[in-house]
This record gives sequence, C-alpha cells and structure tokens, in this order.
Amino acid sequence: MTREQTKQIMVGGVPVGGGAPVTVQSMCNTKTQDAAATLAQMRELRDAGCDIIRVAVPDMAAAQALPTIMADAPMPVVADIHFDHRLALMAAEAGVSAVRINPGNIGAPERVEAVARACRERGIPIRIGVNSGSVEKSVLAKHGGPTAEALVESAAGEIEALRGFGFDDIALSVKASDVPTAVAAYRLAAERFSCPLHVGVTEAGTSYGGLVNSSVGIGTLLMEGIGDTIRVSLTADPIEEVRAGLSILRACGLRKQGVRFVSCPTCGRTSIDLIGLAKAAEARLSGLSRDITVAVMGCEVNGPGEAASADFGVAGGKGFGSLFRKGRVVKTRIPEAELLDALMALIEETPDGE
Repeated sequence: MTREQTKQIMVGGVPVGGGAPVTVQSMCNTKTQDAAATLAQMRELRDAGCDIIRVAVPDMAAAQALPTIMADAPMPVVADIHFDHRLALMAAEAGVSAVRINPGNIGAPERVEAVARACRERGIPIRIGVNSGSVEKSVLAKHGGPTAEALVESAAGEIEALRGFGFDDIALSVKASDVPTAVAAYRLAAERFSCPLHVGVTEAGTSYGGLVNSSVGIGTLLMEGIGDTIRVSLTADPIEEVRAGLSILRACGLRKQGVRFVSCPTCGRTSIDLIGLAKAAEARLSGLSRDITVAVMGCEVNGPGEAASADFGVAGGKGFGSLFRKGRVVKTRIPEAELLDALMALIEETPDGE
C-alpha cells in the first residue's frame, strides 16, 4: 500500500503522521483522580503494547491528579476534555502529551483561543474529536443527519477555529458507529486535510461485535493508506483494545513486532480441546515482542504440513500432541495438559533467528 502523507506531530516522544509507524492507542477506564490505579493500568497497557494512552478529565478532581500522573506516566498521555475549557488549561499546565477536545463544545471563541495558546506555548498537540454524536445541529440539518459529509464539514469548522488562533499541531478523528459512514468520512478527510488521522469506529460494541466492526473499518482504511494512529473501541478491558489494534496492524502488514498467531478451525478430526488450547496459547503469547509465527493445529493433517511457515507450533492427537519448529517435528507424544507449557519452553529456549 501507499501511505497517505500527513503532517507529523509529536505526542510526547511518539511521532504521529508524516510516515511514522502507525501507533496503537487505548483509554484508561479507571477514575483519573485515583492516580495510583490509573498509573497501574497504564503500565499494564504499556506492557500489552499500547503506544499512547488517553484519560478522561471530566472534572476538577481528575484535572488535579494529572501532575501526579504525568510525573510517572510510562507512555504519552492524552487528556480527554469536554465542555469546560479550564480543564484543558489545567491539563496543559500539568504537561500532558496531547489534549483531545471538540472546540465547539468548550464555549466561546476566547476560550478556544486560551486553550490553543496554552497548548502552543508548551508544544502540546490537540486532537479534534468529531463523531456522529457531536456534529452541530445546523450541519446535521444541512446534510439530513450525521453523514460522512456532515462529519467532515464539522471537522473543517473545528480546524479553522484552531488555525484562526495560530494553532496547527492538530490531529483529527471523524468517527461513526456505522462502519460504512466512518470509512467514507475518513476517505473524505484524507482528501481534504493534511493533519494526521486518528482512525477508529466509535461505540463499536463488545469484544466480539466491536472487534468485527473495528477490523472491517480500521483495516479497510489502513489498507488504503489512511490512518496514522488507531484505537479499537470496545466495551471490554482496555487490554483487549490494544491486542486487537496490534493484531489489525499485523494483519495489514504495518507492524512486524510481536507474535503472529495461527490456529486451524475445529472439525471431526480434532481429538483435543483445540479451542481452549488456542485461547490459552494466544493469551500466553500476547506479551511476547519477538517477531515469530506460532501455530496451534488440531491434528496431524493440519500440523507441520499446512503450518510449515510457522516458526513454532503444536499439532494435536488423541489426548497427546506434537511440537514442531520450522515445519519439522521435534517432539511427539506430549500429554495434552502439558502441550502449552512445552510449546512455551521450546520458544523460550530457541534463540531469535533459529
């Protein structure tokens, strides 16, 4: 694919746009005023592969916790602000890495100007977050609802407002919960704007339906070269969002680090708990940063032969299984209950490149 070339901004020490690697974001679901809990979750998300984290700042208590959080944050932090521009000013003073606002909902132009000035003075970028629930009534009436065109027109007004105050370190999202609308909006935004795009499907759903919606929407755009940073929005543990985002990037060929996991579908030949083994293996492997492919196959038919390109794998039998490496069987007759531990031991004892 050919990536759309956008302006590059820095979110903390992480480049976004301008050909930089596509980053994965998530959002803490802790109460931000509980700095200890928020920092603990940030560390868990960092270890899962999250590049940039967002925190909700709905009130003064949350804003007052930001200096403590920023003093020990393990990754760049985006402050999510709505309605009260004073919270954005406090976030900027606390040294957050970016601020997410919708200028249309934080009040009069002079308040937008104050936020823009505070962020400009500190080198803090602003993400304009437009979604189908935040489009101005006049724009909705003009387009007959939250269409792709309405989302982009709303975004254009927000960008113009910030640029009018001399601020241009802007990232943009134009999310919709309807996948075709979201894809169409991002295509229009990519044609019209040079700012980096934060891509996602808003209110995508649960860990099953939301993952399907996000994979289709985000994956489509990434394969067209559109998108500089992503969030898979799920009604689930934020770690699931990160794992899903990394999986989407790997599926699109945009992220090489981390384990590529392969498993076959079940069928009448399967004589082990393949579903349970595959889920457990995927969870154990999710924390590894090695650039390897691991296969969990249900039987000898789908074993080393069909998964010959895998670096490591297991193939099930009747209560037993085999280990293979680079398409060659290295150990057989391993009891089913010991297969996963044996697989992990084989991976750990094999140096990279072998």
